[in-house]
Amino acid sequence: MVTSLLNIQGDSTNSGTLMKDKLMKFAGELEQELKGNILNYWIIHSVDHKYGGFAGHITSDNHVITKAPKGSVLNSRILWTFSAAYQLYRKQEYLDIAQRACSYISDYFVDPEYGGVFWELDYSGKVLNPRKQIYALAFTMYAMTEYHRACGDDNALHTAINLYEAIEKYSLDRQANGYIEALKRNWKPIRDYRLSDKDVNVSKTMNTHLHILEAYGNLYRTWKNPELEKSLENIILLFLDKFVDHKTHHLKLFFDDDWNSKSDIISFGHNIESSWLLYEAAQILANDELLKRVTPVSVQMARECIPALDNNHGMYNEQSPSKNRIDTDKHWWHQAEAMVGFYNAYEITSDPKFAERSLNSWTFIKNYIIDRQYGEWFWKVNKKGIPDNRDEKAGFWKCPYHNGRACMEIMRRTGFRLVN
Repeated sequence: MVTSLLNIQGDSTNSGTLMKDKLMKFAGELEQELKGNILNYWIIHSVDHKYGGFAGHITSDNHVITKAPKGSVLNSRILWTFSAAYQLYRKQEYLDIAQRACSYISDYFVDPEYGGVFWELDYSGKVLNPRKQIYALAFTMYAMTEYHRACGDDNALHTAINLYEAIEKYSLDRQANGYIEALKRNWKPIRDYRLSDKDVNVSKTMNTHLHILEAYGNLYRTWKNPELEKSLENIILLFLDKFVDHKTHHLKLFFDDDWNSKSDIISFGHNIESSWLLYEAAQILANDELLKRVTPVSVQMARECIPALDNNHGMYNEQSPSKNRIDTDKHWWHQAEAMVGFYNAYEITSDPKFAERSLNSWTFIKNYIIDRQYGEWFWKVNKKGIPDNRDEKAGFWKCPYHNGRACMEIMRRTGFRLVN
């Protein structure tokens, strides 16, 4: 296990004391951001009092699109965020939002006939897209487990276990290994696997496996099932053997059934996010041999993200080496994950340069990503730091999960809540 920053080597020296003071200030600012901006924003603006659940779309200037469709990913991410926040603060208003999310998902998104969850509903809760996107099942499992951890709801845990069993039964490729990206409502094969129009239409993606990884890890914290343990270990090994390119320590993103790579796109946000989620999963398993393999990979993945940082410390979106093109937009979630990924590398190595990278990511967020006028965070800014007001503030993908989780992770890792 990593050493607490409250006891890192060198704390007795001036440099160690200065670093600890910096990190406590860092965590304190993140707590203010979490409570005063992120969580409050979603409590005030996202609740759909007319049709139930949460608004499917909120514009950059906080105009609610009343009849926008509702996505399973947004709702499960709200559930996870407020369940985690309730565990931290025990505030009833956080539990109320989590309960609302859990009830809405259970009543409308969970498929009562075939199991799993629907991908998309209309504003009133009617099914628009019943496909079984495994990404959505994983996020719902992740969130339901967190809700159970928050308040002990056995029905939520039961839902999470059912989703795990559905993924293993219908999505696991028992010949070539890995998980099939999507299926029809009745679990039959589907032609279009894609999460979004920008994705490559292939049967296996790193992104879905990443969120199965975090979902299985969260479930294993509570449900020490031996089959789940094997499943989680298998996904970690898939990352080590298939997804991580050990020449570059970037991730390969898209594969066919037989693990032939179908894209050279480098997603910097996924690289830095995976660097800490992969390490966390190995820690959850408490498998020393596996953790020994994962640790240097995790650190090197974080190190290889440093060239993706602009001189103002913002992380670029992605790169296509074959097209000699780099997307210099800076998305909100990349910056949030950079804080945690670099901090995780600091915990492992005690290298203060990683801590400074984490702190610098927060500086960039404060300067460019936080919306001081309308609240929450901008979806993205361009290379000059200018936001695109056409991007939504809340929607199918824009949610409180990345930024909320990053705040809570840094607070937990610094021990901030233990000393304040």
